[in-house]
Amino acid sequence: MNNPKFQIFKGKDDQFYFRLRAANGEIICNGEGYTTLQNCKKGIEAVKKCAADAPVEEL
Repeated sequence: MNNPKFQIFKGKDDQFYFRLRAANGEIICNGEGYTTLQNCKKGIEAVKKCAADAPVEEL
């Protein structure tokens, strides 16, 4: 695996999910379940847009 990538898959519950895999193949983010593929893709776009400027909060 050369680059990070989003992967979309259908769960046993027939919902669509996404995960983000790092360049080394490890999963670094999991999305919630979506009832449609279109909404799953919108979830990915939201992560792409919002995460770049998200602050880091230590709890």
